[in-house]
Amino acid sequence: MAANQDNNHIHSTLQGDCENCFGLCCVALPFAASSDFAMNKEAGKPCQNLQEDFRCGVHSSLRERGLRGCTVYDCFGAGQKVSQMTFGGRDWRQEPGKAKQMFEVFPIMWQLHELLWYLSEALTLKPAAEIREELQKAFDETMRLTHLNPDALGKLDVAAHRADVNVLLLRTSELVREEAQRQNKGAKGRQKKYGRGVDLIGAKLKGADLRCANLRGAYLIAADLRGADLRAADLIGADFRDADLRGADLTESIFLTQTQLNAAKGDAHTKIPPSLERPSHWSA
Repeated sequence: MAANQDNNHIHSTLQGDCENCFGLCCVALPFAASSDFAMNKEAGKPCQNLQEDFRCGVHSSLRERGLRGCTVYDCFGAGQKVSQMTFGGRDWRQEPGKAKQMFEVFPIMWQLHELLWYLSEALTLKPAAEIREELQKAFDETMRLTHLNPDALGKLDVAAHRADVNVLLLRTSELVREEAQRQNKGAKGRQKKYGRGVDLIGAKLKGADLRCANLRGAYLIAADLRGADLRAADLIGADFRDADLRGADLTESIFLTQTQLNAAKGDAHTKIPPSLERPSHWSA
């Protein structure tokens, strides 16, 4: 019970807290006019809807205004970390000389916090017990990096660190899915049927048994996954934009994030992990 409570606490710190952020995602990140955004915005330029208090002036009607991408995004808590810790509560309006550095550090912190999310989940998975010590070391090192000063963060080779952590996450996935396959012979063979980056755009997978499937980085855009069983499936980096997850079971899926759920369609019958929230735009 204590381990679960600790993990819930960690996950709660790895979720966006806009009240303690200086609207960094609304300034630092660029976006282009598309089905997700109704306009173009350059990196480092404040969104036209950002208010003086760093809150969004149209937050309650983002989807209706063609800004669906804003409702999908989640910073894993990087925004408040950069705002309140890295820069000590000094915002980019008060200190414009720090703005450029703050905007450059934010995406780096986002990547580190994303890794913390995955590692914190990996540490709770019993089949990964044999590499728990390595996972804990990776978690502690990643957390240490998030506490670096702005100059050090800007020089960090975050890609190299991601590559090192990914080795452990991949091994975690293999251990979890192998154990699940041993317990469920019906899932045997799905590791070979699918693979990293598989193209399943618009795929008809209604009611599909996808337990233990390797869907790392899979393109599931607009896929029909109604009633599909995705327990023990590795979903790290899978693209769920407009995927239909109504009635699907994702309760024991591996490395699912809030952003992925936000990008998909679901309903009250979609089963999701307790660490995630049911998106408000999902149907009843």
